Amino acid sequence: MTNANEGRERKTFGKPAPKRDGKSFGTRDKYERGSLKYGRRPSSADDKNEDKARSFVQKRRLNKIEKDVHKDTIRLNKYIANSGICSRREADELITQGLVEVNGVVVNEMGYQVQKTDKVVFDGQGITPEKPVYVLLNKPKGYISTTKDDKARKTVMDLVANASPYRLFPVGRLDRSTTGVILLTNDGHMTKKLTHPSFDAKKIYHVTLDKKLTNEDMRLIVEGIRLDEGIALVDQISFIEGKPKNELGIEIHSGWNRVIRRIFQRLGYEVETLDRVMFAGLTKKNIKRGHWRILTELEVNNLKML
Repeated sequence: MTNANEGRERKTFGKPAPKRDGKSFGTRDKYERGSLKYGRRPSSADDKNEDKARSFVQKRRLNKIEKDVHKDTIRLNKYIANSGICSRREADELITQGLVEVNGVVVNEMGYQVQKTDKVVFDGQGITPEKPVYVLLNKPKGYISTTKDDKARKTVMDLVANASPYRLFPVGRLDRSTTGVILLTNDGHMTKKLTHPSFDAKKIYHVTLDKKLTNEDMRLIVEGIRLDEGIALVDQISFIEGKPKNELGIEIHSGWNRVIRRIFQRLGYEVETLDRVMFAGLTKKNIKRGHWRILTELEVNNLKML
């Protein structure tokens, strides 16, 4: 039997395959053309290198996108570490223990991203992601110990304006007429620690009275003088060797406002000059009046150990 299709010309459907140099693309050509488009395994070393290059570019684009998303954020552990409280590893432990709050909510998620506008709290104290700075100032007379004054009076901030790019705060206060050592820092945790009575941050003052102090009045001061807040106690008080009896050294840890001046006023004396020569182990040695210096690493570590 004769085949019905025998003798007929075989037809092809669709367009003929494109030719290159008079030849049709072979299977290998199709494979190579498709390898980059469809992610197939490259068939040569050149294709592998081209694929790696494309992958590298894609990763860079993804990293850039991710950075753009988080350009205004910072990882919580880095935020805490930058505040000077501890290292990043120790910060991770604080986070997992639920000791850190962000905007009033406890966060224990590793890798949590914090925005610049978020309020981060550790141990009840707000913290900032800034490198901690500690500035020791020998305060002159006529400056008040606040960050700003509504009456446009001179403040200690005027004296340390060039000390740090960060905003500093005085640790405790010295009244306008009192001179001597005062610490300024952006470390809120350290500020809270040094100003809390339980930490016994000792202060030593050089006091000059308007008249000589009697031995009886010195005894009364040692026993404690009653003020509005209660009994004001001093740690030590003594005359200064080689000086008149109206000059004294007094050590105290109370943080009451103008406490030394009020102690002597209660006994009928006026304080003519009051100079703080030591605060929490820090002295004004080699710091001229009105000048400042950055604390050494050793001094900062000593403060943290208090």
